[in-house]
Amino acid sequence: MTIDLQKPIDLALKAGASHAEVYHSRALSRPVFFEANRLKQLESSQSEGTALRLWREGCPGLAVAYGEVDPEVLVERAIALSRLNPPETIELAEARTAIYSNVGEEVAVEKLVEIGKNAIAQLRDAYPDLICTAELESERETTILLNSQGLHCEYTDTSVSYFLGVEWVRGEDFLGIYDGEYTRGSLNPDKVVKQILQRLQWAQTNAPPPTGRIPILFTANAATMLWGTAAAALNGKSVLEKSSPWSDKLGELVASEMLTLSQQPDKEPYSCPFDDEGTPTQTLSLISQGRVEQFYTDRTTARALGTQSTGNGFRPGLGRYPTPDLVNLLIEPGKGSLEELIAQLDEGLLVDQMLGGGADLSGDFSINVDLGYRVEGGKIVGRVKDTMVAGNVYTALKKIVALGGDIDWNGSCYTPSLIVQGLSVVG
Repeated sequence: MTIDLQKPIDLALKAGASHAEVYHSRALSRPVFFEANRLKQLESSQSEGTALRLWREGCPGLAVAYGEVDPEVLVERAIALSRLNPPETIELAEARTAIYSNVGEEVAVEKLVEIGKNAIAQLRDAYPDLICTAELESERETTILLNSQGLHCEYTDTSVSYFLGVEWVRGEDFLGIYDGEYTRGSLNPDKVVKQILQRLQWAQTNAPPPTGRIPILFTANAATMLWGTAAAALNGKSVLEKSSPWSDKLGELVASEMLTLSQQPDKEPYSCPFDDEGTPTQTLSLISQGRVEQFYTDRTTARALGTQSTGNGFRPGLGRYPTPDLVNLLIEPGKGSLEELIAQLDEGLLVDQMLGGGADLSGDFSINVDLGYRVEGGKIVGRVKDTMVAGNVYTALKKIVALGGDIDWNGSCYTPSLIVQGLSVVG
């Protein structure tokens, strides 16, 4: 279906709006599902949505349509909503045209099925009692943004992802291990299969959890809990509201000097050339050797802070206004494999999967360890159960003992494993 995205803007201006913006997103995905070791379902789904944001007499109105769009109805709804809202400062990107070449390559459904079957076969060859699930997907997504200032931005991204899960039941002992990858182009799940098999080997026996304040080794899977809080503290909106503990810490030391965080919007597979306001994204040095270098903002937050937008205004949903969010977050790695980090611990706890929402902006957390292992004398001695880790993220970031060189994507966070002190373990 072809949609004239300029028409809602033209109609909005004729209806009395002074400014207007159209945000359009469409996606085509082909997921493949495996359940209980067998191919269960093949799907092909398409979604399409258009959001019109306008200002009439300075008052904003936002209307959304999914699928086929009637421009006149969309404009009528947005105008009606504008009558209910107070005036606000109009935030629109200046005129420019930026149409980017498609990135990524599609993978055929037949290939996804083959990859899924092979991955499950490898896992069950080693452990025949495993119950495996898998989801593999090839998706093409296009984002188009136009406004009455003369802006036209367009970007198409083709991604491929897979998720593997294994469940191992031994009497009353249940173990679940989950891992996956998001990429562009062809898939090679051998790395993830190897990681799952390693964790299964470590879980052959159970061990009592260590307790008290001991070193914690967070794998790349688990470390994201720490970085999510750090990202929230660097959010310009949190700084503006004075809810971030780093609001007044620009240029100051807030974490271990081993820690460097950045945003690199051209880093595959999460590259993104512009935000949902049409502002070009840019490389950001957020924390350098433990010191806060800069915060990330959208246009509204930047204006309130007296700065320029960093190109981080993204919509949480089609019917939502842009708010500051990161394109991706990269943590500069240290040295050594996960096994070499384990070898550094005389006594400690390796955490790989967690239950719960993690820490809030205060940094305090108390999480249940879904998958963790006891370390003694530099070796894994068994899996721990019924174990909880508690502490504060900001304290932990000041007490980093080591950063590994085993950097990996977990969501849009590119992180190594790391060892921290200052956290408590309760078993």
